[in-house]
Amino acid sequence: MPSLTNKRILITRTRHQASDLAVQLEALGATPILIPTIEIISPATFAPLDAALTCLRTYDWLLFTSANAVEAFHRRAQFLHLTQLPRHIAVIGPATLSAANAIGLTVDLIPPRYIAESLAESLLPEAPGKSFLLVRAAEARDHLPETLTAAGATVTIAEAYRNQIPSESIPALQALFASPENYPDAITFTSVSTARNLCALLEAANQTLPPNITLASIGPITSQTLRDLGHEPTVEAPEPTIPALVKALQASFSP
Repeated sequence: MPSLTNKRILITRTRHQASDLAVQLEALGATPILIPTIEIISPATFAPLDAALTCLRTYDWLLFTSANAVEAFHRRAQFLHLTQLPRHIAVIGPATLSAANAIGLTVDLIPPRYIAESLAESLLPEAPGKSFLLVRAAEARDHLPETLTAAGATVTIAEAYRNQIPSESIPALQALFASPENYPDAITFTSVSTARNLCALLEAANQTLPPNITLASIGPITSQTLRDLGHEPTVEAPEPTIPALVKALQASFSP
């Protein structure tokens, strides 16, 4: 019998990203509950991204730190009818690699650990005198650009999308946390934003995160965010990927 049989697991990812995690959990007998705490919207302005895209060949490296960034980059490049590419492309991890491959990009570098610190370390030999275009969300950690800049690189940051809290998720969360018999057995957090936004949505719904629910974090950065919000993660994936998160969650419920 699958180890997650009859476990109700809240998925907080964006609606279009939730299906992969849901399918993997269902295969193990779980019942996924899809309530997004993030929705992806356009940046306040496309001007910096458009300017960068029109001179893409002048950059030595194009950097992506999320699959959402790849998809937003692709949509804008198509809108502008652009086909040029930079000399080299680096991505932060397997999901971003898959997104890049799906739009026909050839990736030159993926770090051994799928976090910004490892990506920065892998790119350090390339940094002096080189130019980097970092396509990312409006809200993002600055470790990568700061590290590369300190090593002598020129880094251009182009915001391709914003994370917004979906207010329509408030009624669903109110119903889910209205009484203990409705509580999920576990909640998955696949990014810093999912952790912050769930807490913000619960506050807006006049609810608090109940104790004794398994909190499953995709990696150390997300785990630290949960701690900063006053919630100790129960489970942390050994690497920040969806399959690793599912395995860690599976192990936590195994007898």
